[in-house]
Amino acid sequence: MIVSILKEIAPENRVSILPEQIDALQKMHVEVWVEMSAGEKAHATDNGYLLKNVAIKDRTAILQSSDIILSINGLTPNDLAHIKPGTVLLGVFQPLFNAALMKHYAERNLTVFSIDMIPRTTRAQSMDVLSSQANIAGYKAVLLAADLYPRYFPMFMTAAGSIPPAKVLILGAGVAGLQAIATARRLGAVVEVFDTRPAVKEEVMSLGAKFVEVEGAADATAAGGYAVEQSKEYQQKQQKKIFEAVGKADIIITTAQIPGKKAPLLITEEMMLNIKRGSVIIDLAAATGGNTPHTHNNKTIDYNGITIVGNSNLAATMPYDASKLYGKNILNFLQLIINKEGAFVANFEDELVKGCCITYDGDVVHDKIKVLVDSAGVLE
Repeated sequence: MIVSILKEIAPENRVSILPEQIDALQKMHVEVWVEMSAGEKAHATDNGYLLKNVAIKDRTAILQSSDIILSINGLTPNDLAHIKPGTVLLGVFQPLFNAALMKHYAERNLTVFSIDMIPRTTRAQSMDVLSSQANIAGYKAVLLAADLYPRYFPMFMTAAGSIPPAKVLILGAGVAGLQAIATARRLGAVVEVFDTRPAVKEEVMSLGAKFVEVEGAADATAAGGYAVEQSKEYQQKQQKKIFEAVGKADIIITTAQIPGKKAPLLITEEMMLNIKRGSVIIDLAAATGGNTPHTHNNKTIDYNGITIVGNSNLAATMPYDASKLYGKNILNFLQLIINKEGAFVANFEDELVKGCCITYDGDVVHDKIKVLVDSAGVLE
């Protein structure tokens, strides 16, 4: 069986598997192919792969002959024209936002595993690409903010006078938010945090930040670690608290997303008027609409003296380490779908395999995506 690694389309800098991880893949008794220059932007050369006795192929050859293709992002229309039916795709395809594309993959008889849909259970932690990449994003968000912010982060007391520490406000204490807290604290900032899940309060405080509590949050224990939609009453209370906090903040990092839905608007137009000039907002939810009314994905804008950065893929700005962590997640998952003889096995008795399988045998098989596909069909 041939397992291949595709080169990602710009501006993606990561690669699914680094040369140093090829040994683990080959131990699964598969033949490994790599597209030319696949790891170039992650500082992994073709020679590095050749030293691991893999075959370097062009894109068309990989699409036409591979049994399993590893591609972080989805395929292009041109790719689909060349790929053979029955091929297994494994990557991060955001099927909740790309249901029509998933239907198209099914019609081409492609088996699609979207690893971002893996159930967030204890057993799945070693395969959780959202967490491994969000950890990097939270770290890089603070460094980016520090670079753009026109003042110091830490407090300085000098003969020429004292500089107060930067005030950082973090909206959302998931994996990215918690790493942002830790990084901002290391740089000497004072940090306040909002989250709709009271359960994260202890983690936030253990990192040296202040947790701003809003009473009446909906129970998120069944959401697999994600945020859930809140009542209007709660949202009004939350907005009042956030309005007060943004007026004091120098740096704001927003991370709030709800699976399959537009990112919640946490910073309203009214709040924007209360933010100080020179402040910086890093919006990690930009790809799903953003947490501010002026976020543009993959753009940095100036709004009344406030710098707003929309970037949901900050992990790609640290491509080597991001690829290393992502590759480990993928290798762990591949062990569930490749047997000891090196053949593909679709074991739908395994909740992790079933949970991230989107299409199989010509059909959309994931319940949530099926609903979206059916709804789109009704609308058409």
